[in-house]
Amino acid sequence: MADQPYRFTEGRLPLLISIPHLGREIPPDVAAQLQPHASVLSDTDWHLDRLYAFADTLGASVLSARYSRYVVDLNRPASGESLYPGQTTTGLFPTETFRGEPLYLDPAGPDARSSAERLSRYWQPYHDKLAEELARLKSRFGTVLLWEAHSIASVLPRLFDGKLPDLNLGTNGGRSCGSDVLDAVTAVLADQPYTWVVNGRFKGGHITRHYGRPDDGIHAIQLEMCQSTYMDETPPFAFRPDLADRVQPVLERMLGAAAARIETRRS
Repeated sequence: MADQPYRFTEGRLPLLISIPHLGREIPPDVAAQLQPHASVLSDTDWHLDRLYAFADTLGASVLSARYSRYVVDLNRPASGESLYPGQTTTGLFPTETFRGEPLYLDPAGPDARSSAERLSRYWQPYHDKLAEELARLKSRFGTVLLWEAHSIASVLPRLFDGKLPDLNLGTNGGRSCGSDVLDAVTAVLADQPYTWVVNGRFKGGHITRHYGRPDDGIHAIQLEMCQSTYMDETPPFAFRPDLADRVQPVLERMLGAAAARIETRRS
């Protein structure tokens, strides 16, 4: 439906790709509360729809956000509790950018009424659709892979030291995904040029942690990519085909290997 706060394409495999930080829309009532520099949308997971364009050929379902994480962060729990206690991060309603720049004209951020409205209008429909599609796929196939697609600037001193590895896989410390499914993904990484880590700085956000229930047939993996692998990390955040053409086949092989492993679990 055109008025939904997400875009969705139904696939034919037990594979759902979720892209909760792709959105760039900000409704006028929220934009009026924000600092002018918020319109740059620097913390967007830029171009991931283009990078994962192979999903259609692969046969995956794809769910992506229309609205910016500055409206509400779909990868945070509705309670607002921190996913990384003791570490600097952004919340359900971010009041600062990743670099520490204030987002709101009023430092207090959105009031209770605005927060509740955003949860109802933007956060809940995305999660309802996510749960609905996982249920459909599980009913049809019995076992499902949820792939959480994310990207971030490779150097953000406020959030982590030094340069982030190129590919950061997260399975909530092994709790959101069967080890055999993860092994199928990491086997692909043995003969490619990108640095990678499993459950490093990024172990998986709310979606990975909440929906990943391997004992119940739903395996969830988050991939946080350095944006330097496929785009310019400074405004206007241009897509770089010369870089993307190198990393895109690696992504496709990773998802293909995971999907194949899910298929063997069904047999």
